[in-house]
Amino acid sequence: MKDLDGRKAVITGSSAGLGRSMAIKLAERGADVLVNYSSSAAAAEEVAAACREQGVDVKLVKADLSTDEGCQAIADAAADWGRVDILINNAGTTKRVPNHADLKGLTREDFLWLYSVNVAAPFLVVQACEDLLRASHAETGRPAAVLNTSSIAAVTGIGSSVAYAASKGALNTLTLSLARALAPAIRVNAICPGYIDTRWFSENMPEEKYLALRASVEAGTPLKVASGPDDIADSALFFVSDASRHVTGETLLVDAGTHLGFAALSMR
Repeated sequence: MKDLDGRKAVITGSSAGLGRSMAIKLAERGADVLVNYSSSAAAAEEVAAACREQGVDVKLVKADLSTDEGCQAIADAAADWGRVDILINNAGTTKRVPNHADLKGLTREDFLWLYSVNVAAPFLVVQACEDLLRASHAETGRPAAVLNTSSIAAVTGIGSSVAYAASKGALNTLTLSLARALAPAIRVNAICPGYIDTRWFSENMPEEKYLALRASVEAGTPLKVASGPDDIADSALFFVSDASRHVTGETLLVDAGTHLGFAALSMR
């Protein structure tokens, strides 16, 4: 299905995990893609190669989105296209303090760092790309689509730390504010994944602990599954396709039902 043929898509934090899946799925549907990474050039090159196999134009951009320069670099690289039809703010970070009662586990600097990457960067990337997003609307008559990757932590307060949950809650509010401010030329939505079964868990935990975590997730969700990046990416692509052309200012939980109270897991 090439329903996104020729569209220009920017995906931050797309060298691995959910960002990787979204970039490849966009390319499979015909979109030209900008792959962004901050550290792993080899992983980003692998994603770019997988996208190029679909016959689309691919840009590969190293950028530290905790800086103004890094956010602007995204827009500068996309400027060659003359417009951006799809912008997915997927880059994010955390500080793991899963015991939320451990208030001494977080510092002011931790909060500032997480807000810099998880809240300020999405705003600054939209700010830098605004003219390109508006150019898409002017050229095609179709609103450009912005999608923010939030988290179940934003609406439940669970998650890898209090600071992470707070930053994702702020990102949801930012989504609402931008959706109102940028309409009708630009639509802005967010997805809120739960646990995502990525290599981060399998490669950074002893196998026994990882398998136990996965089993706990499967047992603790109503749908009895541990969602993978492709599962979340399929829902994400709804928001950047014409299927959601009349949708803006929405946040969608994609968590296999975790928010229903079956489990209080520490994620991402």
